[in-house]
Amino acid sequence: MNPSDEDVSITQQELDDRALVVRSQRGEKAAFGELVRRYMQRAYFTALGITGSGEAALDLSQDAFIRAYRAIKKFEPDRPFFAWYYQILRNLCFNYLRDRKRHAAPFSEIGESRLSQIGDASQRPDEALQRKEIQEAVWQAMNRLKPEEREILILREFEGYSYNDIAGMLNIPAGTVMSRLYYARKSLRDQLSDLLKDPV
Repeated sequence: MNPSDEDVSITQQELDDRALVVRSQRGEKAAFGELVRRYMQRAYFTALGITGSGEAALDLSQDAFIRAYRAIKKFEPDRPFFAWYYQILRNLCFNYLRDRKRHAAPFSEIGESRLSQIGDASQRPDEALQRKEIQEAVWQAMNRLKPEEREILILREFEGYSYNDIAGMLNIPAGTVMSRLYYARKSLRDQLSDLLKDPV
């Protein structure tokens, strides 16, 4: 894809979001419903990556949309909608973790949903088994990471956000995003190394 084409599509997405936000601010519930439909899957998987709980991710992402709807008239339409919404969602997720003081469920829930899509149906049985073992090791390693480390990896590696996107969502400089991502990847490699050393 030509970089300029990608820029156009991103700009169009932002313009579409802005129009929906403006309509929402005028009281059109259907317009906000379209924003929910557009971002509900991303919100769920991101919350799942942070909390490790499918049930909590569903509840928290829905709660965040409710709070965003209640506050929509205060939102500046020229800002990216999802970056603003994500701040609400992120606060809810980390409050949830602080309240529970532990992860409610293993990270493998998101692994089943996302990493299994990487597979190839034409793989030989031994290749499929090896891939499954690798996936399980990745899931276990992710589950051992700090929530902040999982968050940055989810946003970049699973959801595919750019450094600038993540910077806007976390309200930090892009350089800080790169630094956090570097250390999160290092932590993941360390956890994987420890797991792979363990006897099967």
